[in-house]
Amino acid sequence: MSLSRGSVLWRTCAGLLRGHPPPFPAAAAVRAQSSAARTSLSSPPWPQQVSPVSGAEERERHAAVVRAVNLRIERQDFGRLFAVVHFAGRQWKVTGEDLILVENRVEAGCGERIRVEKVLLVGAEDFTLVGRPLLGRELVRVEATVIEKTESWPKVHMAFWKRHRFQRKRIIVQPQTVLRINGIEVAPRLT
Repeated sequence: MSLSRGSVLWRTCAGLLRGHPPPFPAAAAVRAQSSAARTSLSSPPWPQQVSPVSGAEERERHAAVVRAVNLRIERQDFGRLFAVVHFAGRQWKVTGEDLILVENRVEAGCGERIRVEKVLLVGAEDFTLVGRPLLGRELVRVEATVIEKTESWPKVHMAFWKRHRFQRKRIIVQPQTVLRINGIEVAPRLT
């Protein structure tokens, strides 16, 4: 919208500054009631939908799913578990005996076992438990061992401006840590 001299917006603003009422009183009243403009993000254009499933049916379905997952966990017939963990600023999808190369320094020494606390998701072939945003510490346990602490290959970062007699060369070496995931364990029972 332009604010050129003579436009409707210009005349309205100039009139408001002089103390004249706005030319569109209904629009001004609506703007005074709500400070934000009404958009598709503030309220969707489609009517509000009602779920065809009642609350009791939804609770019953949820209880049936929890019973089925508890039965799988008790019998230990879920196969190989996988987990999505948040570690060193990144998310990793891991399974047992995986190796992870972390581009950071980990405070634990070589050979020490650590527990990965931030588990976002754990699952198997038939079920998946998703955290909001994290799963509880008592629900899942992911342990890892520090295998090796080393540094990356030297990476050369060269900056050069032609005809300015400027050049800068930086050699970047990052600390790296190699972790082995020992195992993923799920609590014996969901609540």
